[in-house]
Amino acid sequence: MTRHSRIRTGRGIRTGRGIRTGRTGRAAAGAALALALVTGCEGLDGGGASSASSPGGGAEAPAAGKAVSPLSNPDGTRPGLAPVTGDTPEATARDLIGGLTTKGRGPRTGYDRDEFGYAWMDSADGVPLARNGCDTRNDLLKRDGQGLRFRSGSDCVVIAMTLDDPYTGTTIEWRKQDASEVQIDHVVPLSYSWQMGSSRWPESKRRQLANDPLNLIPVQGRANSAKRDSGPASWLPPRKSVRCAYAVRFAQVAVKYDLSVTGPDRQAMLRQCDG
Repeated sequence: MTRHSRIRTGRGIRTGRGIRTGRTGRAAAGAALALALVTGCEGLDGGGASSASSPGGGAEAPAAGKAVSPLSNPDGTRPGLAPVTGDTPEATARDLIGGLTTKGRGPRTGYDRDEFGYAWMDSADGVPLARNGCDTRNDLLKRDGQGLRFRSGSDCVVIAMTLDDPYTGTTIEWRKQDASEVQIDHVVPLSYSWQMGSSRWPESKRRQLANDPLNLIPVQGRANSAKRDSGPASWLPPRKSVRCAYAVRFAQVAVKYDLSVTGPDRQAMLRQCDG
């Protein structure tokens, strides 16, 4: 990292560089999504149960800024990933997750990122923010970043911003020359989706998944790199208080795209929203 890119923690500044539900499951998931519109919890305090391995020490300085709960952000057009806390929101989260169907993870044979279209395409029809003249990555930086600075003559290309990273709880002062310090996470990894059935989708649907803001969150690059293509049973955000929210967002994407999850992943997701 250059001197222009810093990560602030609670202790100062350190430099560094388709589910296939049956009728019952689909009804439960649909009811949970409807209830989610009115039960979102936008508070930034609270905790989630600890489970699954995760990198780092789990910095707990709460990410501030403009983050909202996934329960009040069903289309992903609002920023961040605020914790889900409280009996009613957590019950809504468990209903949503419990409606997911499960199956084993298939082979990765034939997977290639290009099967989902070229990276950050603006022409993936059927998702919010498509065809607005700005590529997906910059759309997401604009959605979640604060103090945005744009390239001269552009209202699209972000060259500097402040990001409150939901996964680690740190605040990143990002500059474009250190682009990898902030990466865009696919909450449901594309490779995971391939192994769970997207290999049989038309390419147009895979393009939607790859560019849907519901499935995309700007986060600390190192956290995203550590996640790779893991499901929730193998990786959860280091920041414990956001783990239920992460599980909710994973489930929202699975419901929207009719994806199953593995049994261990669903159990891990349920545990995060168990108070």
